[in-house]
Amino acid sequence: MNSRERVLAALRHEEADRVPIDVGGFRSTGIHAGVCWRLRRMLGLEPRRVRLYDVMQQLGDVDADLRARLHGDVVQIHRLCPVGAFSIARWKEMNLPDGTPALVPEGYNPQPAPDGGWLLDSPDGTRFYAPSEANYFEATTYPLSDSATERDVDALPWSDVSDADVAFVAAQAEAARADGRYAALFGFRANFLEAGNALFGFQNFMFQVAANPSLVAYLFDRLADHYIRQFQRYLPAIEGRVDVVAVGDDLGQQHGPILSPAMYRTLIKPYQARAYGYIRERSGAYLFLHSCGSIAALIPDLIEVGVQILNPVQTSARDMDPAVLKKQFGKDIVFWGGGCDSQHILPHGKPEDVRRDVRRRVEIFKPGGGFVFASIHNILADVPPENVAAMFDEAASAGVY
Repeated sequence: MNSRERVLAALRHEEADRVPIDVGGFRSTGIHAGVCWRLRRMLGLEPRRVRLYDVMQQLGDVDADLRARLHGDVVQIHRLCPVGAFSIARWKEMNLPDGTPALVPEGYNPQPAPDGGWLLDSPDGTRFYAPSEANYFEATTYPLSDSATERDVDALPWSDVSDADVAFVAAQAEAARADGRYAALFGFRANFLEAGNALFGFQNFMFQVAANPSLVAYLFDRLADHYIRQFQRYLPAIEGRVDVVAVGDDLGQQHGPILSPAMYRTLIKPYQARAYGYIRERSGAYLFLHSCGSIAALIPDLIEVGVQILNPVQTSARDMDPAVLKKQFGKDIVFWGGGCDSQHILPHGKPEDVRRDVRRRVEIFKPGGGFVFASIHNILADVPPENVAAMFDEAASAGVY
């Protein structure tokens, strides 16, 4: 059984030879570039420069040799601009602040900030900032103000997908299917709540949700149309070549959904249903949703709008106990994640602590299939490489049926 067959069996809720494993097949199952570099050195792999494909989260591409060593079964199909407007068509050499030898997108040019840290200007005009002690960038400017109107929403740059982007995606998808050994995943945002946060800033957007829901609905309606126009370009390019289409929308926080279930059902669910329904009707790929935090109260709704796979399964959040999730929803949805406590044990524990945590979780999630092992969100810069290796080695061992 090869990796693709293993993943597809799990997605059909069947038991394969072992639980499939995702190492960098999606941005939220990725690895910080510095950890990639340290892993390669620790494991004795060729010390080549790491491609920094996600400049916001500072994620490194997981090369084929590292994926194989960590038992990975999934390859990621990148868009031409995985985040922001930073194209990965061309690369240049740069050492990252932690000393990691990297290849970075040609347009990536962080500059020292006056008070420490780094500033990064995107080609689309957005400014990002990373504190000196942090390892990721966050936006500091937002396109919409607290006095925005529908006219301001209409004036946003509702850009179409370029022919170059479609060709870039199609070439990777064709190569993955020609190879045939790995499951292929294509990631696309298609977010609503997160999009509002990015356009207004979190605090301002939460105010708009409460005080100006008609404007929010207008924005979400425009977003749904925008995403469908982009799907019209992407889906024909990947159909029959990609196994999973991933979308994302962080709906949860540590203690529950960001919006009440009632507000979610009024403001977000109808637009998710429209966008996700378009994918389900026109693609044979499985639909994967990334949504952080405590979202157990929303899972029945997500199943209704067509979600088949849930990630990252943040089991450290309230009401996200893995045994309860598996019992309540294990026949209806695939859990892609939840494999290790990435908030406490993975960064701060010993390798045996990691192995113990992984064994416990795999035993809960693996019966009957419907489980793809991954860490809970991407692996951050402070995670020791020996813990990463222990996590994936234990997943491969404990996941045998």
